[in-house]
Amino acid sequence: MTDRFDALAAFVAVAEAQGFAAAARRMGLSPSAVTRLVAGLEDRLGLLLLQRTTRRVSLTDAGSRFLPRARRVLDDLREAEDSAAAEHAAPTGHLVVAAPVVFGRLHAGPLVCDFLSRHPAVTAELTLSDRNIDLLEEGVDVALRIGRLDDSALVSRRVGVTRRVWVAAPGYLAQAGLPLAPEDLDRHRLIHCTALGAARAWRFHRGGVEEVRGIAPRYATNSVDAALWHAVQGGGVTMALAYQAEEALRAGRLALVLQDFEPEPLPIQFVYPSARLLSAKVRALVDLAVQTRQWRFMAAAAPA
Repeated sequence: MTDRFDALAAFVAVAEAQGFAAAARRMGLSPSAVTRLVAGLEDRLGLLLLQRTTRRVSLTDAGSRFLPRARRVLDDLREAEDSAAAEHAAPTGHLVVAAPVVFGRLHAGPLVCDFLSRHPAVTAELTLSDRNIDLLEEGVDVALRIGRLDDSALVSRRVGVTRRVWVAAPGYLAQAGLPLAPEDLDRHRLIHCTALGAARAWRFHRGGVEEVRGIAPRYATNSVDAALWHAVQGGGVTMALAYQAEEALRAGRLALVLQDFEPEPLPIQFVYPSARLLSAKVRALVDLAVQTRQWRFMAAAAPA
C-alpha cells in the first residue's frame, strides 16, 4: 500500500512539475526512482498517464482525468495522519477556508487571522464567494455557510445565528412613510439583492405561516454592499441578513422595518465533507470560533 501512495505522489509531482527531474528534486529521490514509480502505476492501471518526449512531459487525456482523483487520495491520507496526531501535535499544513463575501470580510477574515497568530505552523487561504462551492472538487477544508443545509454529504457545526431583516434610511422613511405590513411595500421603492435570492420575491412570516410576495424592485444588484449603500442613500427598502446591516443600523444610517414579519432565524455553521476525517487544523479553527466569537446577529433595534 505504501508503494501505491508513493506512486500517486510521484505521478502528481511529475504532472505539476512537468518533468521527472524536477519532480525527483521535489521528492528527494532520483529521477530513475520516480520513473519506476510512475511506470508501475501505469502498469497497474493499464493506462498511459503521461506523454513523454525528449523535451517535455504532458498529461494524456486519461492522466488529466486521473490527476484530481490522485490529489484527493493524497489529501485524504494527509488528513488522516493529521487527525490521528491531532491530540498530540499542534495544527500544521495548509488550511483552505470558504465563506460568503460579506461575512468573510467582516467575520471569517478576522477569525482566520486570529487563528494564524495562534498557530504559526499553519498557512491559510480564504476564498470568499456567495455560491455554495463543491468542497471536495475545489479543495476546500472547511466552509462557513448560512442557512439550512441541503447537502447530506456535509457535516456541520453550528457557531451562530442570524436572520433576514428589512431596512431603509430614516430619511427615506420620513418621506415615504413606515411600511406596517408586507403589502405596504407595493407603495415603496424596493432594492433587491439577487445574492440572497435570485427570484424577485421576498418571504415573510405572518401568524406563523410563510408568505411569499413577488416584488418589482427599482434597483437590483448581486452585491449586498451595493444594495445596502443604495438604501443608506435613501434609495428605498431592501432585505439583508442582520449581520450585513448591523454596522449601518448601529450608526443610525439604516432603520429596521417589518420586524413582526421576519422569517425564522438562520443558522451560521461550519461545514466539511463527511468523507473526510476532521483534521487538527480544522478542529482548531472551529474550536477557536466557538470559544472567542459571539455570532448572534438578531438586529433588535427599533424602526425609525
